Amino acid sequence: MLVPPGARRPTLGGNRGLAKLTTPGSLAGMVHELTRTEARRIAVRAQLLDANRPHDLLEVIRHLTFLQLDPTDAIAPNVHLVAWSRLGSSYSRAELDAALEQRKLVELHARIRPAEDMKLYRARMTERQQGEHLFDLQEHGNAWVMANDACRRDILDRLAASGPLASRELPDTCVKPWRSTGWTNNRNVTQMLELMTSRGEVAIAGRIGRERLWDLASRVYPDEPAVPVDEARRLRNERRLHSLGIARAKAQQAPVEPWDVGDAGEPAVVEGVKGEWRVDSAYLSGRFEGRAALLSPFDRLSHDRKRTTELFEFDYILEMYKPAAKRRWGYFALPILYGDRLVGKLDATADKKAGVLRVNTVHQDVEFTKTMTTAISREIKDLARWLELDLAMS
Repeated sequence: MLVPPGARRPTLGGNRGLAKLTTPGSLAGMVHELTRTEARRIAVRAQLLDANRPHDLLEVIRHLTFLQLDPTDAIAPNVHLVAWSRLGSSYSRAELDAALEQRKLVELHARIRPAEDMKLYRARMTERQQGEHLFDLQEHGNAWVMANDACRRDILDRLAASGPLASRELPDTCVKPWRSTGWTNNRNVTQMLELMTSRGEVAIAGRIGRERLWDLASRVYPDEPAVPVDEARRLRNERRLHSLGIARAKAQQAPVEPWDVGDAGEPAVVEGVKGEWRVDSAYLSGRFEGRAALLSPFDRLSHDRKRTTELFEFDYILEMYKPAAKRRWGYFALPILYGDRLVGKLDATADKKAGVLRVNTVHQDVEFTKTMTTAISREIKDLARWLELDLAMS
């Protein structure tokens, strides 16, 4: 609802959607006051996880803005699991492969994105090339690229003549090695390609298994004019908010893809939660009808753990990096959504050799009703059907 600061929030009874109270004249200084339930419903609808399920993969990705790549395949890779959570067992992995091959989708910084969105990143890439508005780490990377400019040019020449190529097919001619305390130490060609991607010079043209193939960015990205940096940032914030529904104006820094949305949308406060939020007004009206859904640990509905705790009051961490004896919920436990609540975790593993989806435990954060159990069991069966595995319940 929209109320002036200090005004009393009107009460609306019955089974309703989200209402919006307006006053005549300017809306300056108006703030939406939301209950946690309303905020959760906005988030669920925005992430296409309500009962109104989508039917088209490209529409899903355009709405979500990206699918995050992650190699973990305990059940299915994240990109496919996120798509299945929205589309159900009618989704085929071949759809995603075909869209990538046709360049309707492209890969950038471990995210699969709509190809048309690249115009929102190109101007910033040009700034990276020109050394403008860089953070300290970016300045360090640019300086290293310039110190190895002959290697950079050699890569461009080889890709122009022979691309797409895997990194192992490109010789290391760097005169100054890349120094790092992590796994990238002395991985000169890989690091050069990553930095050249940030500069808009090369791009991932495809994959053979998990191995990336590189080519000139001009042959991968659409030939569309770049959107100026400030406008592109505004549009990315607006699209991010539309995909999340409700988000912080400022949030903890997240690698690659932010969790905050700047001044996109309209200001809001959530009952029982400190601080200001931003909300997409498109979700402030309409009735909510939920469903059961099984989510990837990397799903954007719950990936921002602070937001998940604040809005859903849901305790969750990914435990794959913990010793088995210290895990509470399992190696790759899937958050379970029911309606507008995250109600538990599914500890399951896809045993492809045995041809079964092994369900070890269904952890109940709240006691499941018979209706909840039926709906969640149906999703588990659909997951097994989509994976083409028999279901084995412990």
